[in-house]
Amino acid sequence: MRNLVTGGAGFVGANLTAELLARGEDVVAVDNLSRRGTEHNLRWLRSLGSPRFTFIHGDIRDARVLAGAASGVDAVFHLAAQVAVTTSIADPRLDFDVNALGTLNVLEACRVQTPVPVVIFTSTNKVYGGLEHLEVVDAGDRYIIPALSGGLDERTPLDFHSPYGCSKGCADQYIRDYARIYGVPSVVFRMSCIYGPHQFGNEDQGWVMHFAASCLKGRPVRVYGDGKQVRDILYVSDLVAAMLRAREAAPASPGMILNIGGGPGNAVPIHAVLDMASSRGTPPASVEFGPWRSGDQKVYVSSIARATEVLGWTPQMGVEDGVEAIFRWAEHNLDLFP
Repeated sequence: MRNLVTGGAGFVGANLTAELLARGEDVVAVDNLSRRGTEHNLRWLRSLGSPRFTFIHGDIRDARVLAGAASGVDAVFHLAAQVAVTTSIADPRLDFDVNALGTLNVLEACRVQTPVPVVIFTSTNKVYGGLEHLEVVDAGDRYIIPALSGGLDERTPLDFHSPYGCSKGCADQYIRDYARIYGVPSVVFRMSCIYGPHQFGNEDQGWVMHFAASCLKGRPVRVYGDGKQVRDILYVSDLVAAMLRAREAAPASPGMILNIGGGPGNAVPIHAVLDMASSRGTPPASVEFGPWRSGDQKVYVSSIARATEVLGWTPQMGVEDGVEAIFRWAEHNLDLFP
């Protein structure tokens, strides 16, 4: 198999690329190296010494770069994105150009190929908006949605919120429509919070690793809201496993939408990650509380029932083991964090 990974030096992209190389597959990784930490990930990928790895320092906003990179590939994992809500609010044009126009460039590069490659796209739960139509209950240490104990499924109405939600939602729907109109075999992952090694998170995105690194460095963390908001966190190796299964499933179900996250079994209030620092003997970070951010969901838990049914996939890494794993990885790589 020959694969194109956009955002191939990013957190998810690097983990996916390493797994593909380990399987003996060819990988062309495209990344503009704009996000902090990508230089470390690229160095790591090159250190693996695989002759099957090709890196292109390029930008998905450049259609010519993608046209060349997509030539002759069997699958495209489109992961490159502007990923922060706050950045989208500060610079909505940049956010649109990267997420919406960049995705159109990917699709155009794919649809002219013969055969047309499979496209796996990482969308976001933000396409569902703030979920204001659902009753949220304060259960003491966390918020819950009593009506959705099994999580939100793919029938949840779309309600794009924030420029980031709009740009990713636009891309999400373009992927789906190119399957209908042009026959591009694709799967869209509407993802919850992903965490794991080779993540260089901050308070805007990648908060699990950000919390871990802050605890280890003895730095305060800022929590927007009260820390009782709940997310179903998913370890990156489980996400990669789902992506590889989706690559095989896409030709039979083009345009498929799947909510992908840890599911109800891996749902935690965000303060729990800081609590886990204490339980392992790491001094917890001091917490500074900030105002709620626009569109922030008090509860987001994915229903992964459809992904389990269609892909035969379930997460293998539990929360406690996963958080311990990233603390250990961060301890061994603490010099890479500013």
